[in-house]
Amino acid sequence: MLVKRLLPFMLLLVLSSCYRILSSEGGGQIEKSPNARAINAADIALPEGYTIEAVATGLTFPTSVAFDAEGRLYVIEAGYSYGEVFLEPKLLRVEAGGNLTTIATGEKNGPWTGITYHNGNFYVAEGGELKGGKILRISPKGEINALVEDLPTKGDHHTNGPAIGPDGNVYFALGTATNSAVVGPDNYNYGWLKRHPDFHDIPCQDVTLTGQNYTSEIPLASKSGKQTTGPYSPYGTPASAGQVIQGALPCSGAVFKITPEGGNMELVAWGFRNPFGLAFSPTGKLYVSDNSFDVRGSRPAWGTGDYLWEIQQGLWYGWPDFTGGKPLHNKSYAPPGEKTPQRLLANHPNTPPKPAAVLGVHSSSNGLDFSTNNNFGYAGEAFIAQFGDMAPQVGKVLDPVGFKVMRVNVQNGVIKEFAANKGKENGPASKLKSGGLERPIAVKFSPDGTSLYVVDFGIMRMTKENSFPQQNSGVIWKISKK
Repeated sequence: MLVKRLLPFMLLLVLSSCYRILSSEGGGQIEKSPNARAINAADIALPEGYTIEAVATGLTFPTSVAFDAEGRLYVIEAGYSYGEVFLEPKLLRVEAGGNLTTIATGEKNGPWTGITYHNGNFYVAEGGELKGGKILRISPKGEINALVEDLPTKGDHHTNGPAIGPDGNVYFALGTATNSAVVGPDNYNYGWLKRHPDFHDIPCQDVTLTGQNYTSEIPLASKSGKQTTGPYSPYGTPASAGQVIQGALPCSGAVFKITPEGGNMELVAWGFRNPFGLAFSPTGKLYVSDNSFDVRGSRPAWGTGDYLWEIQQGLWYGWPDFTGGKPLHNKSYAPPGEKTPQRLLANHPNTPPKPAAVLGVHSSSNGLDFSTNNNFGYAGEAFIAQFGDMAPQVGKVLDPVGFKVMRVNVQNGVIKEFAANKGKENGPASKLKSGGLERPIAVKFSPDGTSLYVVDFGIMRMTKENSFPQQNSGVIWKISKK
């Protein structure tokens, strides 16, 4: 999500996610396939009484959908995917019969990770892989204006959202530059450290460091040989005990809001890793899906789930020293044969809250929306798209996880499967040799709440070395009650 987080080398991305990037030599690693993707709604299992159909196919890296005031369906194509594939992002209208009309085309600074519609305009999150993130306002005629730009999202994770709050403001999120606050070899391998050698995470408030450092060596031209690096600092910059890192806005791993006309951003909450999906419940509460730690880099963490958070104004949610409200400096989060992640902050802004729900480890739980219609069912529950992961090296993933749509009772945290590929094995449709779900990355209910639209990013083959996304393999699915 592209999406940050895959191994969640997922797009998205991400998509942990999710977006995260992998190194590339000589251009994007696009998978060229002579065969069109198989699409068969009958290969998808749903609760009794529901049906599913494909309403648009042949999309390239779709990440989100929205409806205008007339109820017409729109989709964005990200313009970026893991594998270092840079294309032009697009806003498309889905016409009758699945035909697509281009409304707007952006610059190669993707991924476009999310879209919403409000008072006659579309609002889009631009990830900012090359030039920093943006929140864009796009008119129905395709005129593009930036409400805010130069957001610090050139690293592992991007600018995400947006969602319109009950107060009429535009809410959006910024992911972190790194896996766990320390720049290291993984960031070089993913590509961005070569482009932005001084980029790093930024705290939202002043933080005092414990002095914990990490030593690594990467072939960075400006800093060769072994380098000692502390948290919230450029690669090769050590930390000292008691050192204060000044907070600044905008910052990493945080949720903000801004008026639809632009102006100054207001910090809502911080201490997230990759806050990808944002949605307001029928009661007006903001919920955020968060892609958690990977086993990688200088400070790897093992076996942390993805989270659904209920957001409270001004709170710190724990990153980089907590996961799901629990201290990360615990031996249960130590990768096999490696040291326990050490505490980075001498003092914590507050005791982190507990998540509303804990989702699968590396499921890359991304876009979400709430059911509001009793005729569809499960009113008040959150539906979450899981991009999926098949890489056991990223942490306690022995079998493929994700590749489905889950529903969450936010009152008690109970999670149930809603849409998944049929069969005993889990995984994307292409691996299962079926025509079902490939990489769900977002969900959106129709304006009347009677149908759920699932954005399927498309085929992305993963290896330990790289990602191979396939163009023209994305799908929009529509789930309805019989």
